[in-house]
Amino acid sequence: MKIESNNFVDLASIAVRNTDQQTAVRRGTRNAYNNRQAAFTQFGYEHGQKLRMQAAAAKRRALKSLPDLLEEAEARMKENGITVLWAEDAAEARRHVQEIAARHQVKRIVKSKSMLSEEIALNGALEGAGLDVVETDLGEYIVQIGGEHPSHIVAPIIHKSKESIRDLMVEKLGMPFTDNSGEMVAFARQRLRPIYLDADMGISGGNFIIAETGTVTLVTNEGNGRLCTSAPRVHVALVGIEKMVETVEDYALLTQVLPRAGTGQHMAVYTSMINGPRRTDEPDGPEAVYVVLVDNGRSKVYATKYAEVLSCVRCGSCQNACPVYRSTGGGAYGWVYGGPIGAVLTPLYVGLENAEPLPYASSLCGACKQVCPVDIDLPRMLLDLRHDMTVRGHGSKLYGFGLWAWSITQRTAWSYRLTAWAARVGQKIMGRWHPGPIGAWAKYRDLPTFAPKTFRQLWAERGK
Repeated sequence: MKIESNNFVDLASIAVRNTDQQTAVRRGTRNAYNNRQAAFTQFGYEHGQKLRMQAAAAKRRALKSLPDLLEEAEARMKENGITVLWAEDAAEARRHVQEIAARHQVKRIVKSKSMLSEEIALNGALEGAGLDVVETDLGEYIVQIGGEHPSHIVAPIIHKSKESIRDLMVEKLGMPFTDNSGEMVAFARQRLRPIYLDADMGISGGNFIIAETGTVTLVTNEGNGRLCTSAPRVHVALVGIEKMVETVEDYALLTQVLPRAGTGQHMAVYTSMINGPRRTDEPDGPEAVYVVLVDNGRSKVYATKYAEVLSCVRCGSCQNACPVYRSTGGGAYGWVYGGPIGAVLTPLYVGLENAEPLPYASSLCGACKQVCPVDIDLPRMLLDLRHDMTVRGHGSKLYGFGLWAWSITQRTAWSYRLTAWAARVGQKIMGRWHPGPIGAWAKYRDLPTFAPKTFRQLWAERGK
């Protein structure tokens, strides 16, 4: 996927004028947010908070010993008959998958939902090699036939209305006209079912890898993940190196918070645990299973103050809670990950210079941290990224000058009083018109009215 994150302001300006998209995104995020709140507080607020903190501790513990867990997981997976490959970057990951496809004479591939495959632009590479690739998650399938990219980690088509999906399926798939969602889903199911049976290879992601057992786990709500990993004769799982957990108990804990945070479910509909290829006494399953452990910038992040962001379980709850994401949708962020998690991950993965607006695409209200099932401090990281950008000379020089000038006014009492007086007088003279960057800020916000008297003045008057 082409990186367009530096165009965030322009893309967001277009998105906020798209009324259909605005309606769809706000409805989808609001429902998911409300469901998440209900799921985490069903047994009381304290119970939900304790669940979050336990999950956070499990992920932090796994991150702390990540190098050891990766070695342990590799050894256990090999004992289970899984072929483990390592990919330092996106190009190596794509090359691994292409070589596996060539080795097994693959022609058709079915895919389960995987944001990592979007990150490494896998579909284009496979199609360029002459392979037939079909997305089977319903949302991803709609995205694929529409020539788009997912706009949400959990709900890829959260930006689309039912009517626009219907029209797309009528145009691209020849579906008979209907307004019934159930009939639309049934049509897609009938269309996809024979494709599973004809596929040579299935590609999936992996929500977690349990190091002590060498188990790849998948949490899904559609049966497509199970079919992709078991029906074709070859299964390839693309998994980021940060997805390690220590024990089965940790996995059992995390599978409780992930669906609660993402969709408000206590458990996902399907929970798959893959321990290797088909054994000689088993009637079905793939003949070969590969796990490609992908770095693609993660180890670089692991060595910094941003390492905690690697705890992300990809639930999308921060996107649902973020007022900026609710207004713009995910496409405006210009790469794979949108919302607060994208505003942090994208600059770290692709470089600050390629995503300069994203650390500022936040109100810093803190909602993203409050809803995160593993308590990632995203607001702190957004501020740290802004600091890093200034130190490295990225971003607006005018913004930097403004902050410098503001800091000067706060250092002495007389300069603070003078600035406050100038602001009050200036606002009286100019009214709702504001010059320069203040005008740009006030274009989308209500500039508060300055108090007619300062606190010191009121205090002095009370003393008299």
